[in-house]
Amino acid sequence: MDYKIRSRFSRIGLSALALAICFAVVDSALAQEITAMDELAFAIDNLTMFIAAVLVLFMQAGFALVESGFNSGKNTINILFKNVMDMCVGAVLYFLVGYGIMYSGATNGIIGFAGMGIPGQDAIDLGYLPHFQTDFLFQVAFAATAATIVSGAVAGRMQFRAYLIYSAVLTGLIYPIAGFWQWGGGWLASLGFHDFAGSLIVHAVGGFAGLAGAIVLGPRIGRFNKDGSANPMPGHNITSATLGVFILLIGWFGFNPGSVLAMAGTENTIAVVTVAVNTFLAACTGGILATIASTFLNNGKPDLAYALNGMLAGLVGITANADVVSNVSALIIGAVAGVLVVAGMVLLEKVKIDDPVGAWPVHGLCGLWGGIATALFSDAATLGVQLLGSAVYAIWAFATMMAIFFALKAIGILRVSETEELEGLDLSEHGAVNYPEFGPAITPSPSTD
Repeated sequence: MDYKIRSRFSRIGLSALALAICFAVVDSALAQEITAMDELAFAIDNLTMFIAAVLVLFMQAGFALVESGFNSGKNTINILFKNVMDMCVGAVLYFLVGYGIMYSGATNGIIGFAGMGIPGQDAIDLGYLPHFQTDFLFQVAFAATAATIVSGAVAGRMQFRAYLIYSAVLTGLIYPIAGFWQWGGGWLASLGFHDFAGSLIVHAVGGFAGLAGAIVLGPRIGRFNKDGSANPMPGHNITSATLGVFILLIGWFGFNPGSVLAMAGTENTIAVVTVAVNTFLAACTGGILATIASTFLNNGKPDLAYALNGMLAGLVGITANADVVSNVSALIIGAVAGVLVVAGMVLLEKVKIDDPVGAWPVHGLCGLWGGIATALFSDAATLGVQLLGSAVYAIWAFATMMAIFFALKAIGILRVSETEELEGLDLSEHGAVNYPEFGPAITPSPSTD
């Protein structure tokens, strides 16, 4: 072969080799860049979920302040203690049993069990966001919230040991089964039911469980007269209740926006901030409309307690649909919830059911409204499916917890004695008082040594 031809082929070969090396380098750099981007997205999403979980856990402080503030000072330690145990007992049982039920992957769509604890993972799976550990922390905070809702509804008359039994059953069994039906891919999810962050799964379940407890326990001594009229029993610390509501509002920015389950990427970022704005708007209109409604009930004087519950009602109502409704719809949903919570509190008084903090009107009634509003203000689900799912969650929580409370009553460990109730549960159940300067003192028995 001619030298010039050989030389030309050599140059072509070298050029091709150089080009191949360049492509290999570029491909390698691109692959590394993609991996780095995936890892960054993974870190952002899991950090967002972690912060959201902490905010939801912080809601326990809000519930503690609201419930204790709306009740008698002689029951403060008892209420705070129940809130602490809701988190402690609930977390352990949700780890042992609840998480495995809620995310069992059961093919029957009703109930299953994937095993105890959190699923193991040898390596980070960038296709699964969030990580299992992050997801558990977020989900267990929700379970604790569902249990805590009941504390205020049964305040001032329920034995502490009975409450611990109830809390264990709810977080270990009742709530996880309800959660599986929707969030775990169960039968309601297959029908297209939509409950974004838990107006039904968390709040209606807790609210209707509280209603069952209030009915079985009966009203506090002195709440109603023989002629059916009601005696006001105002809370001892409205400052505490107000601060508690503000804490709950802050915590809700973990509850709802965190339920997007991701933050990285334009679409996820827009979804998170949209949910946050909808959440805030609904809370504000709930507070405004409850204030207006309370003015008509209170001889022209607005009632702060109603306004506070109105804010919470707006938050509960928007929780099912904050991801699929507009800002204007969020205003309307919150406004309706503000009216509903006042109507619900009036209704309970008329039928002589004693719910000291308004747990059922706020979480039960407005939880139902949230489920229905999802169909009315969006095309995320049909009205029929939303009505069905809402009814199912209300009946499930009410019926199962009614059975538990009746069982506790049958064995004589549900309600404290009349003497203990009048004395206050702090003293009778825990041997302590929260305000010793205003209440009875604990005098130690004299030594016999």
